[in-house]
Amino acid sequence: MSLPVLELRQLTRHYATPAGPVVAVDKMDLIIGRGEFVVLLGPSGCGKSTLLNLLGCLDRPTSGELLIDGVAVSGLDDDGLARLRNHKIGFVFQHYHLLSRMSALRNVELPMMYAGIRPDIRRERAQEGLRRVNLAHRLDHTPSMLSGGESQRVAIARALAMNPSLILADEPTGNLDSRTGEEIMQLFETIHREGTTLVMVTHAQEMAQRAQRTLRLRDGKIESDT
Repeated sequence: MSLPVLELRQLTRHYATPAGPVVAVDKMDLIIGRGEFVVLLGPSGCGKSTLLNLLGCLDRPTSGELLIDGVAVSGLDDDGLARLRNHKIGFVFQHYHLLSRMSALRNVELPMMYAGIRPDIRRERAQEGLRRVNLAHRLDHTPSMLSGGESQRVAIARALAMNPSLILADEPTGNLDSRTGEEIMQLFETIHREGTTLVMVTHAQEMAQRAQRTLRLRDGKIESDT
């Protein structure tokens, strides 16, 4: 049997505040298998974004253990974490996080540049990635020349550039109108059918219904897993 993509063992994240410590993620145990589409749902302050940051190795836990593809994150230094993020994880954010002076093609190439992939190979892969999200006609356009939906498609192509084990999406339709949001969700469903593991944060119940599995969070704990 293959290793799970994600395994959490008593994962905990505390923050110190002037009012006292805040427990954002509280001794969480969780396994997410290869190829699952999981939504994190819950009210503001329930721990969704903190958990996503931990899963993406953008933050370190206070205690407990996180394993990604069987690798214990706690054993990695900063360089090791950066390599893990680059090779194993793709990120899609609500605000796209594209570099404004770079074309769509160059934005998609970025993770491959950091990985040291040859320019000719990364260009070919980036072109294929943009074709995959129906943006072959926008290769040379900068973000200011793209609509919100197109920008998010570029971000998705960039997230897929290194063929990661895991895609983490934080409110990926939050800045989009309902029609464009629906197009983005259909694209995520296609990516999932092709075998990629997806974990998505959302406030929207209708978006959560598209996933295989919904984790409802409250006060840093998993309230339900359906």
